[in-house]
Formats: sequence, structure tokens, C-alpha cells
Amino acid sequence: MTYYGKCIETVIEHLDKFKRGKDSPEQFLETVSTSLQQVGPQKLAFVLDILSGCLEYQKLLAIVVDAFYVRDGRLCLWADYSLFEVICYLAMFQLDELGFQLFCSIIKSQPVAKTCKFLRFFFNPLNLCSWIKDEWSLIYETSHVKENWIDPLMRWQPEVQELINQLEGVPTDQSLLKTKAKATEHKEFKLTVPKPRAIPMPEAVPTIPKPRPVPQSTYQEPKEQQLLQMIKRYNRRTAEELLLKANMKELRCAMPRSRRDPQAQDSKKKQQHQSAPRIRRTPKLTFYKPNNVPVKLNTATILREGALYQRQVEKELERVDKLVDGAGDFSEFLEWQKKMQAKDLEEQLAASECRRLQGKLSHEEAILARRNLMQENKQKADQKKEETAELMLQCAERRQQQEKFVKELVEQVIETQKNVKVAQMKLVKGRQQIVQEVIEESRALRQRSTEAAKEEQKQRCELIAQLRAMETQPTRKEKLVDLTQIPGYGLEGEMSVVELRERLGLLKETQKRDQEEKRDHIIQDKRARNKKLQNTVEQISLCRAAMGRTAALRWEEKKAQAASLGTPSQDERVLELRRRMEERAAERRRQRAQVSPPRAVRAQQRDEMEHWLELDQSRERRLRRLRARQEAGGTCRPTQHLKTA
Repeated sequence: MTYYGKCIETVIEHLDKFKRGKDSPEQFLETVSTSLQQVGPQKLAFVLDILSGCLEYQKLLAIVVDAFYVRDGRLCLWADYSLFEVICYLAMFQLDELGFQLFCSIIKSQPVAKTCKFLRFFFNPLNLCSWIKDEWSLIYETSHVKENWIDPLMRWQPEVQELINQLEGVPTDQSLLKTKAKATEHKEFKLTVPKPRAIPMPEAVPTIPKPRPVPQSTYQEPKEQQLLQMIKRYNRRTAEELLLKANMKELRCAMPRSRRDPQAQDSKKKQQHQSAPRIRRTPKLTFYKPNNVPVKLNTATILREGALYQRQVEKELERVDKLVDGAGDFSEFLEWQKKMQAKDLEEQLAASECRRLQGKLSHEEAILARRNLMQENKQKADQKKEETAELMLQCAERRQQQEKFVKELVEQVIETQKNVKVAQMKLVKGRQQIVQEVIEESRALRQRSTEAAKEEQKQRCELIAQLRAMETQPTRKEKLVDLTQIPGYGLEGEMSVVELRERLGLLKETQKRDQEEKRDHIIQDKRARNKKLQNTVEQISLCRAAMGRTAALRWEEKKAQAASLGTPSQDERVLELRRRMEERAAERRRQRAQVSPPRAVRAQQRDEMEHWLELDQSRERRLRRLRARQEAGGTCRPTQHLKTA
């Protein structure tokens, strides 16, 4: 065993020295034979035979050994690669010549755990007949692979399996059972008895001075924060009050004001106060309009306004020229247009009055219909109450029946639960056993993973040490540069760094001169533009004064027209609607006097008065909007009268 073990060690040693990409097999074998001349001829022939075979069938052996490292040999060292190659070669090519006993002695001379793991992987019938056969058939013919290698290996497979079991300590049919060894007997240690320790003296407890009490100011909020919170609350309360007022009151500033006389407006307000004495009026919000506020104009607005006034002046001059040439005047057409507009306004006012009266009439009819509906609903509610009482009795009977049925079900469920508890205990015990097995397997896997991680960490540390040693080697990075020397690359306009700096300085001076010239030109342009703007501002102020005078004249004319306008003409439609509304109101009062008590009557009257006041206010708003549109339009187009003209 020692003889063949030494032979295999020499083969492994020389295989590790062989470099596959650089060395040739023939020269390597010659050097090995020269180095092993002192060894006997039989041993030399055995070593050279195995070495030449491993080098010749290196591709076949590499397929098996690489797959072993990927699958079962993940935790094996790469230093044992040549050992697995030699064992694979002996099993494939030398097993018939050596004999099984000699092969067993060679295997026993090597590390048992590694060789057993590799032989179990290599002689596995699934591996041999599936992927190993397919990979070898890519290099050699399938018939040759099957006859010369796969079939002999499958014949030796059961004997090799017995060898693996024998090496791992698993008993076989042929091997005898070992006798049970005696258990070791434990003996107590003869230890010296320690001496008893002396009890130490107690240390004096140090007296700590009494600390000062914590001041109460630490637990109280500062005065500034309290003041801030009070101010926040006050501001929030004032904001809520303002929001309530804004929601309750009507914003008069958004509505166009009426152009009537103040006497007519005062008389109308008095009529409204007399018609609704019980309604409390909230004070109106007043908005002050600032007078003569200075407005800052930029250049764009000044030029735009100057161009506008210039166009207006040109149009006025063209109109005067046309009048001088004998063109007609539009004064008659404008008077006719104003008359038509006044007629249109009267028709619109009459139509709005009709719509208002129709709304009041529909409100009266809706109140009558609501009362009829309430009486019908009362009758239906009485009928439904009777029906619900009958249904409640039926539901009570059904509940009693359901309770009896539920009690029977509960008794049945209690009996079944007693049987279920026994089955649950059995299940729990089985699951506990499975959990313990899984925990043991996970522990074993963790130990393997930690060992692999430690090996990888060692390799990384070695690589890092090598890299740091390479980095610490000194390197020379100095390079002398002459700034006056031309590089000499053969390019056009090639120059030294000094010459380039001089040329850049000249370029900068020329650029500064160009910038100063541009700056002077820009300043001159700005002065000319400012003069032009001053002239346009003077023209605009003159034009605005003239426009203000003309606007004041127009305002006086419109005021006179608004005073001349009276109340809208009373049409037949309006009178008919008022008569019908009064009839409906009288009928409603008659019904209410028969049915409702006096307090309810007062509340209803108050609601009606509020409704009518809201309708009157909306009517006033519509009239104001119409008049404001007419006044703002100035020369609005007539709708139907222009067509007829």
C-alpha cells in the first residue's frame, strides 16, 4: 500500500507542475524521466504510464472532474484536482489490468473522504448513462465510448459501491459485524481545595449633597408663546367673523350702479322698508375707491398708448377732410338709433316683469300642490303603520322558531368539537417532530456555508495583500517641459506655449476695444430713445386731458337720459299675470285660515315676505345690468330696427 501510495503522490506532484497552455507533453515526459532516473525501473514505468495517459485523455478527465466540483465537490479544494484526475484515469483505463484488489489498495492509500465522494459521483449509473456519455460522445464516437468505457464501468459499479460502503463504515452482506467496544469509565480529577477568601470590609457610602429643586418655569410655556397663541386665536376669530359677514352680505361693489336720481332711489328704499318691517338688515360693506393714484408706466405701455392716440388723431383728420370735401353726417342715424335702443329697453323691461310675475304665480301653485300632497301622504302613512304592526307580529313568531333551531345546532357542534380536539393534538405532535428535523438540517447547512465563506475570505485577504504590495512599489512620474520649444508634430501654424500666450494677450486687448466701442454706441441709442419717450409722454398727457373733458360731457348726457326714463310700460300680459297671482294668493289664504293655527300663519307669512323680497332684489339687479350694458356699449347695434331701416 505504501509503495503504490508513493507512486500516486509522485504522479500528482508532476501533474501539478504541468502547464497546459505552455508545456508540450513529450518534453514534459522526457524531463520527468530524467528526474526519476534514481527510482527503480518498475516504479518509473508505472509513473510514466499514468502520466502519459492523464495527459493524452485530459479532455475526457476534465469533463468529469469539472462537473464533480460544480455538483458534489463544492467544498473540496482545487489543490486536489490532479488527484481526482488520476483516480478517474485508473478507473477508466487501468482497472482491468491492475485488478480490483490492487485498485482497492491504491484507493485506501489516499484520503478516504475525498476518494469516496468522487467514486460515488463517478460510478453513479444516472451520471454515467446520461450526461457523461453525451459529453464523451462529442469528442469520440458513441459506439466506441459505449463499448470501451461505459460498459466496463457499469460492470465494475456494484463492486465499487461495496468498496465505498466498506470505507465509510456501512456494513454489507459479506462483511462481519464488529463487536461492541467497552464504554470508557470516567474518573474524577484530583484538584486542590481552594482556600476560603477573606470577607472584605464594606466601603463607606458617600454622602451626596442635596440638589437644588427644578424650577417651575421649566414645566411652563414662555410668555411670548402664550401671547402668540392669543394673537392667533384673536386673528382667527376676526377672520371667521369677516367671512360670515361676506357670506351674509351682498357685495355691492361687483354690481353696476344705477344711474337714476338719488331722490328716486331714496323713495324706492323707503317702499322696501315699509313692505318688510320684520326683516333685519345687515350693514353693507363700504369700499373706498382711491382718487388720482400715480401709475408707473414702462416703455412698452408709453409707446403703445402714444401709437393709439396718433391713430385716433389721424382718423379725426381724415373725417374732417371728408366733411370738407362734402361727405354726409351720421347725426340723424344716431338719433334714430337711440330711439330704437330706448324701445328695445322698454320691451326688455316688460319681458323681465312678465318673467318675475310668472315665477310668483308658479310659487303660489307649488304651495297649493304641496298641501294636497301632504294630505295624501298622511293617509298613506296611516295605512303603512297598520301593515307594519302585522309584519312585526309575524317576525316575532319567526324569531322564536329560529332560536329553537339554533339551540339544537349548538348542542350538535359541542359534541363534534370534543372529537376534533383529540385529532388536533395528534396533528400538533406530528408537526413538532417535523419542525425539529428541519431545524437540525438547517443547522448543518449553516455550518457548511460558514466554512465555505471562511475559505473565500482567506483567499480574498491574500489577493488584497498582493494588490497592496504592488501598489506600494515606487513609480517615477516626473517629466521636464520647455515652454519655449516647438513640439514639432509637423502641423500648420505650430508654435510654442510662450508665443501662444503673447498672441492671446493681443486678442484680449482687441476684444476690450470692440466692447468699449459697442458700449458707447448703446449709450447714444438709449439717450435718443429716452428723448422720444419724453415727447410721447407729453402727447399722451394732452390727449388724456382732452378725453377726460369729452367723457364728462357724455356722462352728463347719459345722466339726463337715465332721469328721463321712467318705470316700464304696463303691458296686457303683465296685468293678466298680476290678476291671476292675486287670485291664487287669495285662495291660499282661504285654505290656510281653515287649517293652520295663527302662529304657523305668521311664520308662513314671514317666509313669503322674504321670498318676495328676494325676487324684487333680483329684478332690480337685472334692470341695473341691462342699463349698465346699454350705457357701456355707447353705439350698440340695434337688433331688428336696423334690418327694417
